[in-house]
Amino acid sequence: MALTRSPWRRVLQKWALLTVGAVGLCYLLSPTTAPWSRAAPSPAPTSTAAPSSPPAPPSVTPCVANASVQNISGFAKLPEQSRDFMLYQHCRAFPQLLDVPGKCGGPAGSSNVFLLLAIKSSPANYERREVIRKTWGQQRTLEGAQIRRVFLVGVAPRALDAAKLNHLLWHEQREHRDVLQWDFKDTFFNLTLKLMLFHTWLQQRCPGAHFVFNGDDDVFVNTDNVVAFTRGIPSDRHLLAGQVLANTGPIRDPASKYFVPTQLMPSELFPPYCSGGGVLMSAFTARAIHRAAQHIPLFPIDDVYLGMCLERAGLAPISHDGIRPWGIYVPRHSDPMDPCYYRELLVVHRFAPYEMAMMWQAIHAPQLSCGRKVRIS
Repeated sequence: MALTRSPWRRVLQKWALLTVGAVGLCYLLSPTTAPWSRAAPSPAPTSTAAPSSPPAPPSVTPCVANASVQNISGFAKLPEQSRDFMLYQHCRAFPQLLDVPGKCGGPAGSSNVFLLLAIKSSPANYERREVIRKTWGQQRTLEGAQIRRVFLVGVAPRALDAAKLNHLLWHEQREHRDVLQWDFKDTFFNLTLKLMLFHTWLQQRCPGAHFVFNGDDDVFVNTDNVVAFTRGIPSDRHLLAGQVLANTGPIRDPASKYFVPTQLMPSELFPPYCSGGGVLMSAFTARAIHRAAQHIPLFPIDDVYLGMCLERAGLAPISHDGIRPWGIYVPRHSDPMDPCYYRELLVVHRFAPYEMAMMWQAIHAPQLSCGRKVRIS
């Protein structure tokens, strides 16, 4: 249904939102706490002091390539990223460069955490992390529900970039205490490794968290709505919600980012899975995924791998209409950044940093008036 607004009002609101977005980006560099939440921020536990200098990486025996895969028919003709993945597919242990052991108050206190935001990020994405910290990723208590945040990162693939960005991440860690970093190359095919290392951390450091949101650093999350949705769901029951993809299979085009060779997966059918832009899971399901992953070889597409773990555990994902990993449909001649399209949703992909700043302010504006509900399809 169309919004009941005059043309002048729409124009004025659009300019107001653009101004808020610009101010929000400038605000990102401010060390003060963001004022954009209806709930007062609450500091995370600080049982572990921030390091005064970058720590030396812990000693872990380097994983050796599995040379036997080179004998597989057609291996030499595969794209480099497929060959590299198959050579090191068995590698699961990597040094943790940055950790926050006290993020959830320790394993015993972690049951006080209602929602843990686990955000997949790349080392260079500083602006995205900063805007998330000041908007939807704020660590706060919302009507009694504690929200905590961690960013999941690896190491930049190029050594020169890695040296600079590791130092940046160390400074971020000193200020925010919210970075989990492991010593593996942060590439697309290693997203599954990042996910599994996080699930191991979760079971060790924060096993009592009631719900976990796992998503990319370019999604917009209305955490108020996420908390409202999960309040009525027992965390000791299965939940993995997102946008479900069923009856799909691997892409066999070597030029595709998502190419999966038959040497890695002969089957033409994936199990049902949720798009990896953003998924919401209960503590019960997080534990089931962790257990199942111990028996399933890593797969280069992380959201499909999550579906494999669910299938092994005898569980299934569900679709939630408020999680939109492919964005939303906006009628022609309508403003795609009208906050009335977003205030009822949980997750939307994809947002630039300034759009996150603008939208968070807009959906929490007391004067926001949407008239009739808009149609989301």
